[in-house]
Amino acid sequence: MPVRVAALPRDPALYQRVVDIPLTAEERRRVRRRLAAPDGEEVWLELPTGTILRPGQILAVVEGTAYRVVAAEEDVLLVFPLSPGQGVGIGHLIGNLHRDVVVEGDVAIVLWDPVLADRLRRLGVRVERARRPFGGDVPAPHGH
Repeated sequence: MPVRVAALPRDPALYQRVVDIPLTAEERRRVRRRLAAPDGEEVWLELPTGTILRPGQILAVVEGTAYRVVAAEEDVLLVFPLSPGQGVGIGHLIGNLHRDVVVEGDVAIVLWDPVLADRLRRLGVRVERARRPFGGDVPAPHGH
């Protein structure tokens, strides 16, 4: 019988086991669908529109087993500013493009975008493409 998730646990019970469900940034926005957990359990998401799942979030606790969201590996752009000033400019550019950014030490990480990578290279910024978990969000549709 599938696990139905219509609301996220606010205060999860103690659990003996954790099953991680890897989801990409885009998949963490899709909250009305079926997921297959690695242990074979079927998890049906029926969460309110607009809900965004976050890495580390517990979806459900069933018979002592917690089902937890983790960031799946995906293509990302690693951005290495040469100075704090350049980092501010890069942050401004990425923000104007409404991209989510995760900062780890001296590296800014965004979802892979070949146009952004090319633009940053032309500005003299060192960038690399990598495959790793991305803890940020995918850009949401918006208007000005």
